[in-house]
Amino acid sequence: MRKIKNIKARQILDSRGNPTVEVDVITNNNILGRASVPSGASKGENEAIELRDGNIEFLGNGVLKAVHNVNNIIAPELIGKPVMDQLYIDKLILNLDGTKNKRRLGSNAILGVSLAVTKAASKELNIPIYKYIGGVYAHLLPVPLINIINGGKHSDSSIVFQEFMIVPVGANTFFEAIQMGYKVYYKLKEILSKKGLSTNIGDEGGFSSNFNNIEDVLDNILESIHLSGYEPYDQIGIALDCAASEFYKKEKYNYSKFEKIQNNKEKIKKSRKEHVNYLSFLTKRYPIISIEDGMDQNDWDGWKLLTNELGKEIQLVGDDLFVTQVDKLNKGIKEKIANSILIKVNQVGTLTETIETISLAKKNKYNNIISHRSGDTEDSFIADLSVAFNIEQIKTGSVCRSERTSKYNQLLRIEELLGKNSYYPGLFLK
Repeated sequence: MRKIKNIKARQILDSRGNPTVEVDVITNNNILGRASVPSGASKGENEAIELRDGNIEFLGNGVLKAVHNVNNIIAPELIGKPVMDQLYIDKLILNLDGTKNKRRLGSNAILGVSLAVTKAASKELNIPIYKYIGGVYAHLLPVPLINIINGGKHSDSSIVFQEFMIVPVGANTFFEAIQMGYKVYYKLKEILSKKGLSTNIGDEGGFSSNFNNIEDVLDNILESIHLSGYEPYDQIGIALDCAASEFYKKEKYNYSKFEKIQNNKEKIKKSRKEHVNYLSFLTKRYPIISIEDGMDQNDWDGWKLLTNELGKEIQLVGDDLFVTQVDKLNKGIKEKIANSILIKVNQVGTLTETIETISLAKKNKYNNIISHRSGDTEDSFIADLSVAFNIEQIKTGSVCRSERTSKYNQLLRIEELLGKNSYYPGLFLK
């Protein structure tokens, strides 16, 4: 029987240079499964707890407590256990922690082990991760939501919305989708340079320029799509991540938190209705097909307004709202809030819990979007995860920075492996 022989965790650095957890799982056949854990800057308040040291080292961001928990609490319990019994192993770790939000052992410790076990098991069978998890029917390559402008907490830009993405719905293959995204991204860089705007990049590889306002951003994106030779909407749509929880305070959506406007500040402190009206205006003026976190994570009345206004026209994605957790998604389903969910493995803590949330969303016809985090690593696990469950979309950043392109590169490899059996569902989104 294939069993776990050893587990070893260590502290490494993520794409922002912050410490994170890496875990090795070694089987009795000396097969190594290695996983590293991402971390977000813009976090939902109900995410599973990421354990940090809080001392002077690494400005309190060290993860040696989480590493200790893997090496001294989790590992002794898992050594000798069957590496391919993922459900059993995940439940055992969750019982060891014993808390709802993983505050005892840390979601970073728990997730690192969960994913490393999966990787070791797939290597034991000498099959790709996507096929090990998803079986013989895993064949769909996700449509990438490619980040080209960073705002909010992900950059020094003065734009309040956190991400502006292009969505190559008109591509026929994943390879072609990346090619289209690349062309628009570098055409935008050329446009920004000619206008004297910065082409420095933010945390997820999008440009971090000081635009005048949100519409200025969208106008530049639209120009780059046109000059790249593509038709807006028919070939390339636009997706927004408002990250509204980052600028919601005292029941107002305060755009001035990021948009450093000195005059008439009250005019950009919008009520929930005014904010919804503005999002509706943007969707009518631009080829926007998806809005993520359009409202604050606790503004359920606002979410109802937004869903009633736009839910039948475009994709409305809950990230901070649902935090990849079954109970939060169940509430949204019951109250008919949003129509899609962002899936981030570190928001919930184990592969098993992630799969439960994906399954619930599919059952209730909510779109799933697999997602990276702003602080990520070269680990490409989420690429395999998206194919394993035939998930139609993935967010993994821009077409630059190795922690972003590692996921794209893995999907290109998978498309090559699948050959004629692969399917790219671009028109599904349109």
